Amino acid sequence: MAQRIGALVLAAGKGTRMKSDAPKVLKTLLGKPMLWYVEQALAILCGQAVYTVVGHRAESVEAVFPELAGRFVRQTEQLGTGHALATALPVLAAAGLDHVLVVNGDAPLVTAESLQRFRDAALAAKADVAFVSIELPDPAAYGRVVRQGDAVRIVEAKDFDPALHGPATGEINAGVYLVRLAVVAPLLAELSNDNKSGEYYITDLIGLAQAAGLRVLPVNRGADEAYLGINSPRELVGAEEILRRRIVDAHIDAGVVVRAADSVRIGPEVAIAPGVELCGPLELSGETRIKAGATLASHGVLLDAEVGEDVVIHSFCHLEKARVDAGCQVGPYARLRPGAVMEERARVGNFVEMKKSVLGPGAKANHLTYLGDAVIGAGSNIGAGTITCNYDGVHKHQTVIGERAFIGSNSALVAPVTIGNDALVGAGSVITSDVADGMLALGRGRQVTKARK
Repeated sequence: MAQRIGALVLAAGKGTRMKSDAPKVLKTLLGKPMLWYVEQALAILCGQAVYTVVGHRAESVEAVFPELAGRFVRQTEQLGTGHALATALPVLAAAGLDHVLVVNGDAPLVTAESLQRFRDAALAAKADVAFVSIELPDPAAYGRVVRQGDAVRIVEAKDFDPALHGPATGEINAGVYLVRLAVVAPLLAELSNDNKSGEYYITDLIGLAQAAGLRVLPVNRGADEAYLGINSPRELVGAEEILRRRIVDAHIDAGVVVRAADSVRIGPEVAIAPGVELCGPLELSGETRIKAGATLASHGVLLDAEVGEDVVIHSFCHLEKARVDAGCQVGPYARLRPGAVMEERARVGNFVEMKKSVLGPGAKANHLTYLGDAVIGAGSNIGAGTITCNYDGVHKHQTVIGERAFIGSNSALVAPVTIGNDALVGAGSVITSDVADGMLALGRGRQVTKARK
């Protein structure tokens, strides 16, 4: 019968070395909490059989991950990693799991592939307890792997004494384990907190398992950066850079041209079609989608944006929850706020801002314009300095501009107002009433010219 393998994520700690009261696992890398990366990797291997121990500010962690509801385990007192496993034991047993993959929640570089290799090695060796070790030039705060003959154990950094344990070898504990529940569960009661931290360590299971005659397997992954944890702000930004480089390289290998790649940041959920050209500095995050043939120049920021085929986005543009359809041109220095939609071949130019507005096919607003709560028909032209005055101090109102309309420069359209098809609004006008199809509207004072004194 196939063995049922689940996972347990240890995410209850405060992370005091991060110098913040916020839960460490909610610190972000490329816009996503570090815990998100661990959960994603484990879900590939274990599906829904992934449980997460939370403790410090547990409500905050649970609120960020509503999709994990029902699979959180509360550790009301944070008494160490061994205590966390013991707290979760009834839930794991009730789930009918044979083996549990235990992973620290502060290891966002871990991948499903690296975890699978470790898991398969442990299962092939029929190990009762297996753990990952890696080798670092500076072991820092990681637990030391101590080997004495055939015996192996893990000594936490605070308790490591070269006089007792021998010189440091550089081999350290990566915080990833595979345990066979049936034989390991009884050992949890034997864990002791007789150490400098006064905590119950999961690492002590290694020595207890060997003493009980169980099969223990250390799996040395060398300098594999996938198992690096995060304990400080410096390690956080270092890990983020590794992730950034990993993601950018993957897009380049898939056919995306990325110039000045060292200054391009791409979030883990961004989708970019082969053939797209990017130039850094550039930041793409959230669920941004970019289709084939698009070109994005430098100094842009896109968050949850949709970019169609053959779109050109010039330098210094900001798009958030906006949609740009095929053949459009944007910028430079354009800002598309949430709800902005540019339909096919539309153009937005220098210092134009759109919010909750639709610019129809072939329509253009090339200079110094604010379009808020507006619908602009196909082929219309919005002159420089035009403003849709959408807010009356209490409510927002909509401006509707028909097809092929021409709005002269420096016009103010006071919503709610409708400008008809083929209508013309004279430059400098303030429009407060609807303009019918094909009509000319002028809303400005008569020019007075006098002799100079």
